[in-house]
Amino acid sequence: MLVAFSISPAAADETGGVSEAVAAAVRVVRESGLPNETNAMFTNIEGEWDEVMAVVKQAVDIVAAVSPRVGLVLKADIRPGFSGELTAKVERVERALEQ
Repeated sequence: MLVAFSISPAAADETGGVSEAVAAAVRVVRESGLPNETNAMFTNIEGEWDEVMAVVKQAVDIVAAVSPRVGLVLKADIRPGFSGELTAKVERVERALEQ
């Protein structure tokens, strides 16, 4: 399964930024060992249901440790029997664009 998610702490730092809290969440994802990528809006992660959701929960928990309220946006592509879709989906679109 592929999951795209975004975590937002309700409380910002003294400059109004949330980058430190978001970085802590991304660190959890990267240390999970699951295929992942981060862009300006979401972090994408690929794996089996239980392992992906466990990583998302850990990421939320790490942000909740520094903020009294946490927002989570999550979108999942559940396609049993497929792996490597983190890059394969993009490659298929790129090939279609070349036609």
